[in-house]
This record gives sequence, structure tokens and C-alpha cells, in this order.
Amino acid sequence: MITYRLNASEIDRKDLAPFFEGWATPPSRDRRLAAVRGADHAAFAFDGDRLVGFATALSDGALMAYLSLLEVIASHRRRGIGTGLVRALEQEIGDLYGLDLCCDEEVVPFYERQGFSRVAGMVRRSPAALP
Repeated sequence: MITYRLNASEIDRKDLAPFFEGWATPPSRDRRLAAVRGADHAAFAFDGDRLVGFATALSDGALMAYLSLLEVIASHRRRGIGTGLVRALEQEIGDLYGLDLCCDEEVVPFYERQGFSRVAGMVRRSPAALP
């Protein structure tokens, strides 16, 4: 059974080892932990005691939030966990004007099912910044 929690202090480096699959330059475990603990909001999905997914968001607390990361391990995808994480974050964040995100093209249909719409966007990635 999947359970959701909002406490990043329960997470450690080893919990985050199976994530960031497919990234050209995955962040180190220390960077992964810093990203999770440094987020304004974080939601975690557990299958028993095993972390199987997480999502993070940054927010100004008044108008806008940005969904910065959503990760579910391969063995647990297509089971509604990503949807559960987005909903948990939305509940944690509260009623704001906007929740924005950038994503790769292949996951656009997932986010459209969550009620997100396409808009123009720009990104700059610096893989060399990741150890």
C-alpha cells in the first residue's frame, strides 16, 4: 500500500539512490538530499518503508509555486503515484494563483491529465554544475 508523507527530515541520502534515472548527468546523493530538504514543499510516496517517489515545489507563499521535481522509480510508475504526489503537493501548498512547471515532452500528457496547460517556456540547463 502506498502512503504519502510531507516530512523531508525523514529522508536520507540512501533513500534517494534509485532516483534521477535517465538524467544525462544525475546529481550526487548529497545534491539530491539538499534539493529535497531545501524545497519549500515536498511530498514523498512510500511502499511500506521504501521511498518510491517524491515531488518538490518552490513557492512565494502568496501567488505562485513551481513544481520543481517529480520522480517515481521505474518499478512503481503507472500506478497513480505521480498523481498522488502532485495532489499531496497541491494540498500542502494551498490555493495559489498558479502552479507552474517545466517538463520534457514525453511527460506532457501526464501533466495535462493533472489539469496543467501548455504555455511558452524557456529553460537553461547546466549539466556541468552537477558533480
